[in-house]
Amino acid sequence: MNDVSSITTASDMPKQFVHTAVLLDETVAMLLNVKKLTELELASVSGVYVDATFGRGGHSRRLLEFLDESARLVVFDKDPEAIEVAQKLAAMDSRVQVVHDSFANVAKDLDKLGIGKIDGLMADLGVSSPQLDDGSRGFSFMKDGAVDMRMDTTRGEPVSAWLARVSADELADVLYQFGEERHSRKIARAIKAMDSYDSTLQLAEVIKQAHPNWQKGKHPATQSFQAMRIFINNELGDVDALLEQSIELLATGGRLAVISFHSLEDRRIKQFLQRHSRGYYDEEQHLPIVPARPKYFAKPKRVAPTQAEIHQNPRARSAWLRGAVRSDEPAVL
Repeated sequence: MNDVSSITTASDMPKQFVHTAVLLDETVAMLLNVKKLTELELASVSGVYVDATFGRGGHSRRLLEFLDESARLVVFDKDPEAIEVAQKLAAMDSRVQVVHDSFANVAKDLDKLGIGKIDGLMADLGVSSPQLDDGSRGFSFMKDGAVDMRMDTTRGEPVSAWLARVSADELADVLYQFGEERHSRKIARAIKAMDSYDSTLQLAEVIKQAHPNWQKGKHPATQSFQAMRIFINNELGDVDALLEQSIELLATGGRLAVISFHSLEDRRIKQFLQRHSRGYYDEEQHLPIVPARPKYFAKPKRVAPTQAEIHQNPRARSAWLRGAVRSDEPAVL
């Protein structure tokens, strides 16, 4: 294990891996159950923690500053490029273990590592800046690239292949359900009329031309690109799986902290924490004997980025941080 003098900070990492993490101190403070990180001394916290979305490691490296030499941090990511960064961090800091997998499999993967209960679980559900800025990944229409959009480029089907085989009706359903795109039918027909799906810029232009009503300050392809990305990566299904597994994994007193960037994810997190902080489940109230379930979580918290952070990092403007402490208090029926 590392001694205190060898704890890794963001400044120790190569400059090409520096990434502006959203709600950085707020997330780590929520994970460690303090109002501000100034309440803690460096290298003073023990326990087992999970970063379900390592990205470029901003949240993990900040957390490591407060973990003592006996602590463990397991980091997950689908993205091979993120895993490469994580492995370099693990080589420098023996408290870190790396898992190349979706966080939907977090319980199974932790079991393989011999880990049962954990003290904290955090996730940043946004697409990272390097993913957006790399045109070859296909997440953005600001730069031209392949219409891929996979978080894990080693497995699964790129969006281009899916678009070539999907029907216009199925595509429209995806654009509506996962992008909340009101003009999904017209846009889907225009996309299916394309000769090829080799260029993100061409795809964005077709969507732009088909879109009858642009929202000021927002590119008309934004919601459609979001929808295709969410669908091809099963993002909402993975979020649901992560949340449900958090109940199994978190020890009493353990903390959950999740950052979301759009309403579909935020709504899921909000409703999950509300349900499990009440210990009251509407669908069970008609049963002859209502199951006795505890309140798995204490009252949830919600944190927004400050105006200063939004000014410094505009990608933070739509972020919400939600979380709660695992409580296991008896429910009052």
